[in-house]
Parts: sequence; structure tokens; C-alpha cells
Amino acid sequence: MTPPTRMLATPVPFARPDITEREIEAVVRTLRGGWVTTGPAVAEFEEEFAAFVGGEVYSVAVSSATAGLHLALEACGIGPGDEVIVPTWTFTATAEVVRYLGAVPVLVDVDPLTLNLDLAAVEGALSPRTRAVVVVHFGGLAADTAGVADLVRGRGIRVVEDAAHALPTHGHGELVGAARHSDAAVFSFYATKPVTAGEGGMLTTRDPAIAERARVMRLHGIDRDAFDRYRTDVAGWEYDVVAPGFKYNLPDPAAAIGRVQLARAHAMRDRRQRVADWYLREWADLPLELPAPAEVGDLHAWHLFPVRLNETAAVDRDGFIDALAARGVGTSVHFIPLHRLTYWRTSLGLAVAQFPVAEDAFSRVVSVPLYSAMSDVEVERVDSVVREVMTS
Repeated sequence: MTPPTRMLATPVPFARPDITEREIEAVVRTLRGGWVTTGPAVAEFEEEFAAFVGGEVYSVAVSSATAGLHLALEACGIGPGDEVIVPTWTFTATAEVVRYLGAVPVLVDVDPLTLNLDLAAVEGALSPRTRAVVVVHFGGLAADTAGVADLVRGRGIRVVEDAAHALPTHGHGELVGAARHSDAAVFSFYATKPVTAGEGGMLTTRDPAIAERARVMRLHGIDRDAFDRYRTDVAGWEYDVVAPGFKYNLPDPAAAIGRVQLARAHAMRDRRQRVADWYLREWADLPLELPAPAEVGDLHAWHLFPVRLNETAAVDRDGFIDALAARGVGTSVHFIPLHRLTYWRTSLGLAVAQFPVAEDAFSRVVSVPLYSAMSDVEVERVDSVVREVMTS
């Protein structure tokens, strides 16, 4: 391969949050209003989020998507000895929350086109101890939650959606989060996500019992909301603890950011779509497998743009990453499959041969920059650098 012809004057990072003066002003207003923990902004954010995804759900704001997944599974009654099916192609948080409850993650392989959960793999992993399936919407592309729900219907098995990448994502006739085919869906507002609050998450569900349990458990098992306990028109000191809960509440400054971001969500997704369309068009002739687009009529959040190098490429995955870095373009790898990580491999007794699709994808996959704050100049730079590296 030829050396880079030039280092970009301004490097293009892998990710950058899309923060405007509106988000900054919202935080300042919240701080001036005196609420720095869970308060009115969180309540408003929950109401607005429920309306955003369909209006017929309950929304529970939490400190992270990890917290939300933990609360969702706990509210579904998952406990010691239960099995929960999880795709190996995900971040470790998806499986670690299963361990929090004393349950056992059962890792399965993924679909070779979408890298979302493979229904045949799920069916093959079902056992008398299966109590839940976690569906991950990888990269912002809707997984087949309805198919999973049909597969486990009548077996007493819960379905929880890991929607950390999927805001806004539309699949099978509705926005992810409407929870028509699942017991709960959980979103992330981490710094790199399509809608960010810096940190934080949101649980949505149509089941009032799950919503109520999550609300109680997110703040020490106390039977009264934090905001309610600090109002001046009620006896704020009096409360009860009804369960050994957690510390998973979202503070108002983060909710203030989230509310502005939610109002901008579709506009930011549209910008991500334009960047994705550029890459899909310009790289169609390169020795790359490009990510699957959404079905006609659906929406892809385009949280990630993972490419897979073909066998005919002049460079391997690690060489590609190094070459882009040398030219000032950041990348990442999504994901190191869970079965390759020491804890999961050893504690679950896993072998790479059990996951041929994930193994093949991992050896070839690289995520390139795609975010709504990217300028056209940055998109052009990424495009030209990828083309240079792949055609040298």
C-alpha cells in the first residue's frame, strides 16, 4: 500500500455530539430553576418521550441504558437460574445485567446480513429455563422483534428490546419503543448516541406494572418519586421503602439536554441518512460489504456505519484502521463479540466455533464516522480517504 499522500489538516473524529446553543440554554435554565437532581424536567422528558414513540406507553427515565435494561428484566421477574437469550454481537452491558439478577445469559449468533438477532439461533437456544430474550437493534436498524415475539408466544418468555442505537428507528410499521411486540424497550442517551443527554436512558413499556416497578426500583425502592418528596405542598419527609432498589435516577440537567435533542431527533436522523446515502452510493464499487439499509417505508437511525472488508481488499481490517488513522480519520469496531471476551468466554464455556457469523464479521468489520454534526467537508474527507486506502 502506498503511504498517505497527506495528513488531513483537521482530523475527523469517529464521533462528535451534536450540541447547539439550545441545549446549553436549556441546561442553564434548569440550573437557575434550582433543580440539579431528578425533578420537573425529568417528568416532562418522560411525557414527551412517550408521545414521541407513540403516546400509548409509559416512559421511565434512568441514569443509563444499562440501568434501564437491569430494571426491565428485574420488573419482568427474571431471577437466579433463569436463562436469558442475548446476541453475542452486542456491548457487554446487554449480558451483564442478566448476571446482576443471578440469571444466565445464553449467547447466540446473528444474521449475516444485518448482524441483528437470528431467529433460527434463538429457536435453537430455547430451553425449559428460558425466561427472556433480549433483542438488540444493532447500529440503528430495526431487528425482527415481532418475529421473536411470535416465536416465544405462549411459553411465558419475556421480550426486552435493547434499543440503545435505535432513536429514531422505524421497523415493521412502528417506531422502536412503541413496545407492541415486547415487554419493554430501553434507549441510551450516551454521548455518542443519535440523541444524547451526555448520559442517561429511557425505558418504555405498555405494562403499567413494569413501569411502576421500574420507577420504584430506580431510586432505592422508595414508594414516592424524588420530585414529589421535595414539593412544598406535601409532607415531603414521609415515605416507605418497599424493595431493595438501586440508584438509577436521571438528573434534571441531563433531562433538559435530552428534551431539546428529542425535539431535534428527526432532523438529526435525516442528516445521518444523507451521510449514509453518500457512503452507500460512493462506495458501492469498492471491495466492501456495506451495511444493510432499512426496509422500504422504515427508518434506520444510522447510529453506526459498519463496513466489512471483502477478501479481495488490498488491506485487512487492522491495516485499514491504521491507514485511516494515519490520514486523520477516526474509526471503531462494533463489536468485539461477547464470546471473545475473557469473562463471557470462560464463565459460559464458549468456543468461537459456536458463532461463525459473528466470527467472520469481527475479522472484517470497521465502523467509520457518521454523525449528524458532520460537515459536508468532513464527509468528503472520509469518502476520499476510504477510497484512497481501498484502491491503493
